[in-house]
Amino acid sequence: MARHVITPRSRTFPRLRPRAAALGAVALSLVLAGTGCSGAGTASPTAAGAAPKAAPVVSGPLCDLLPSGSDPGNPAALAGQPAEVALQWLPVLTTFEAAVRASGMSADLHGGSGMTILAPTDDAFAAKFSEDDLDRLLLADRDALRGLLREHLVAGSRSLSDLVAAGKVTTLAGTTVTVTGGGGSARLADQADTVCADYQVAGARIHIINHVLGSLPTTGGPGGHRAH
Repeated sequence: MARHVITPRSRTFPRLRPRAAALGAVALSLVLAGTGCSGAGTASPTAAGAAPKAAPVVSGPLCDLLPSGSDPGNPAALAGQPAEVALQWLPVLTTFEAAVRASGMSADLHGGSGMTILAPTDDAFAAKFSEDDLDRLLLADRDALRGLLREHLVAGSRSLSDLVAAGKVTTLAGTTVTVTGGGGSARLADQADTVCADYQVAGARIHIINHVLGSLPTTGGPGGHRAH
């Protein structure tokens, strides 16, 4: 009997937001580019044969809607995975993950001393950019895309409590981001909130946030659909 292998692209989760014309041909082309390779890095991240470890604890209001328990992509299964692989298993980060691949910045997510990744949700990208502007970033303006991603990367693998204790951090783009809060969530730059924080991956921490940081103009929202 043929064995069905679950991959990040084949698993299903509850729809977390309407996806009407979400990345369109852009997402399709990037997915095909990623899956057209040998398949390395997309197998289900499990710890077969390894001794059980204490499950990493993630916190935030969105965590209940993300993979947990024995689901593929749960926090324990992602521990030790390269950041660019772990991102593929988080169903609310498809735009951010596509941006990482389109920019060629996968290696930047590791860093010499680790990296803190502030990853905006798909909803955050839809609120920030119109579909046309997002297509332009992903397909045509690599420099602007890399600059945007650097606004969401901080040198050093820092937990949420580390960020709050520091009070502010400097992104790879050179922007100073204030951090306030506690109790399982934090406010960044008085704009974004962490909605599921403290994914521990190889050499990095991933904190999912609900707002896109940086100085690029906002063109998304209700009027940000594709021009006709």
